Amino acid sequence: MKLLNRSAFAVIPKQPFVDWANSLELDDEGLNQTLTLEEHQREGTVYLIDEVENDSDFDAALSQNWSTIFENELAAWDEMADAWPEPRSQALFADWFEVKPQVMALDLAVEPMMVASLEE
Repeated sequence: MKLLNRSAFAVIPKQPFVDWANSLELDDEGLNQTLTLEEHQREGTVYLIDEVENDSDFDAALSQNWSTIFENELAAWDEMADAWPEPRSQALFADWFEVKPQVMALDLAVEPMMVASLEE
C-alpha cells in the first residue's frame, strides 16, 4: 500500500444529472442508455487534488475546479456538448452532484500508477 500525496473529491450524480443524461438520444453505438439514479451513483468519479489540511482548502479547490469537473461529467454522456446545460454555474453543479471531500488517498494496487493526460 502506498500513501499518495493527494486528497480527492468523490463526485456522485444526483437526480437532476440523471434526468439530463436520460434525456439524451441513444447513439448509433448504443451509448446514453437510460440508467437509474442508483446505477449512476455506483459509477461516481474520484478526482485527485493537491493534498489539503482543512475545509477551507477543499472549498478553494472546489471553487477552482468545479467547472472542469462538471464538463468532464457532462462529456462522458455528450462529447460534442450539444445538450450541455447553459449557463453552467457552481450552483447548478451543486444541484447535479454531491461532492464528498476525501482527505487521504491510498493506492492498494500492485502495478505502478499510469499517468495519462486527458488534455489535448
